[in-house]
Amino acid sequence: MGRVAADLLRFTFLDTDHVIEARAGKAVGEIFAQDGEPAFRQWERRIVEELTRRDKTVIATGGGLPMDEANLASLKTHALVICLWASPEAIWERVRGHNHRPLLNETDPLAKVRQLLAVRAPHYRQANVLVNTEMRSVREVAQHVVHQFHMAQSAPR
Repeated sequence: MGRVAADLLRFTFLDTDHVIEARAGKAVGEIFAQDGEPAFRQWERRIVEELTRRDKTVIATGGGLPMDEANLASLKTHALVICLWASPEAIWERVRGHNHRPLLNETDPLAKVRQLLAVRAPHYRQANVLVNTEMRSVREVAQHVVHQFHMAQSAPR
């Protein structure tokens, strides 16, 4: 969805997980397994700090990034923060075939999704905009995000 929104806006697309993987020289799952989640979160903090110098960029973050209050506060100083929302069941359906989700390597991954959402929801609600992604195509969600961006740009400051 981020790539589609970036294309519609003629912006650059940046996925923080991909930047971390490139810099660390290993996949997110390997970082979690070899260095632990705190090391991964430190990478996220460094990347978020660098993002303050970017413009015309659609930034896709991992779901845990806004759990760090400083990350969320930093992003909100220079970006419209949009949270893409879905039910735990919809999220699980979307990611069940992915093997790069280290936090879901559990015996009951749907229960883990529910637990993560319950803990993360208060942070997600601090986004400037919440977008329900259920029953919408990637393109529909991207168009909605672009619309929200244009509305925010035209709002009085």
